[in-house]
Amino acid sequence: MKIINMIIAEASIETIPPEISNHPAIMKTSRRRGKHWSEMLLDISLHYSAMKKLPDRYKRGRPDITHITLLEMLSSPLNIEGYLRVYVHTVNDYVMFIDPRTRIPKNYNRFVGLIEQLFKYGQVPPETPNPLITLSNLNFRNLLTKLGVDKVITLDEGGELRSCDDICSTALREGLPIVVGGFPHGDFREEIYDSSKYIFSIYKQPLETWVVVSRVLSSCERILGVL
Repeated sequence: MKIINMIIAEASIETIPPEISNHPAIMKTSRRRGKHWSEMLLDISLHYSAMKKLPDRYKRGRPDITHITLLEMLSSPLNIEGYLRVYVHTVNDYVMFIDPRTRIPKNYNRFVGLIEQLFKYGQVPPETPNPLITLSNLNFRNLLTKLGVDKVITLDEGGELRSCDDICSTALREGLPIVVGGFPHGDFREEIYDSSKYIFSIYKQPLETWVVVSRVLSSCERILGVL
């Protein structure tokens, strides 16, 4: 069976950095939720004032991007029929390995709780021999090594304009993972561009991550005869 591997790269999803743990915005969230700051996700909608001095702050604190994109991916016919494998590489070089059977909570707050549990225990559910999601400390290149590839197709607004059908056909023919950005603004890091055999764009203007993913998944479903 041919498989499409998709990677959400540099996803804006991380726990609270220690350097801002004493900021009033962090302390307020910690008191309200009854959680230690180290067990909470960074969220720009709650922690904007605390994030002002963080490096690359424009690429951080947006777990909602990963949430919406995972809902799109894991609920797709391509995944239901067994043709899709999904990986989340985070901005701080952690990788989430996600079982295709996983059903991501539709409610955002429940999703946040799930990912906080993942960062705390390294897997969800905790203490089970067959977790649905596991977390490993891996950079992007090491993830590719684990997948047995050394190059990818990166979808980037500055790439060569190609149809989604072309992108999916190339991925299937050459066994290349398809990479989408999991951050709101800016460019990929150089290691991702350096690992790209192709850099493609599907539209002449920037699009939200989940919009790009929905178009690509639909093309792959058509090419593979799922729909």
